[in-house]
Amino acid sequence: MPLSNYTELQATVESYLARADLTAVIPDFVVLAEAKINRVLLHPRMETRTTLTVNTLLASPEFLDLPTDFQTMRSVRLSGVTGKPRLSFMTQTQIEDYRFGIDNVSDQPCYFSIVGNQIELAPTPNEDFDVEIVYRANIPALASNSTNWLLTLAPDIYLYATLLESAPYNKDDGRISVWGSAMATVLDQLNIHGERQSFDSGPTTVSLPGPTP
Repeated sequence: MPLSNYTELQATVESYLARADLTAVIPDFVVLAEAKINRVLLHPRMETRTTLTVNTLLASPEFLDLPTDFQTMRSVRLSGVTGKPRLSFMTQTQIEDYRFGIDNVSDQPCYFSIVGNQIELAPTPNEDFDVEIVYRANIPALASNSTNWLLTLAPDIYLYATLLESAPYNKDDGRISVWGSAMATVLDQLNIHGERQSFDSGPTTVSLPGPTP
């Protein structure tokens, strides 16, 4: 049976369970499976890049809304500034102390922190900067997309994760370990695949200091 899109995934799950009466709840199993996969999968295909724009006309231009699929930050740069300088991370306590130390003056941002679903820049921007972020994103939900990169790359993790979520609903405790073990195996393989994709692309380079003036 093909397994390349959301409809085919639901049909395959129904076939594995041999339960035609579960059609209405299988989408719920998929949603729960995606939530679990998002928490445990570490793969470079989850990383994405976008640009946020500072608007100094707003009351608090130092706060920018993060994308709705945001999980964790990889890097932050000022893309419109020569050299695309990277911003360094600060905790909320550190950034508050920093603002106090500079008397909260406005300038080109050097630091960032994460506050809920927003990124905070410091110093407060003194102009409309473009802020390029690279972040780990949630997997595009199949409920809103006919397919996604993960279903194409590893349909088995979708299948086993969805079947795992069906077991408690069906009160089939014996299948929890079966589907859980199958999902764990595929997850380990995917994480190893991700490490190879990141580190087997070529030799590691070492940054050398520039010439002394």
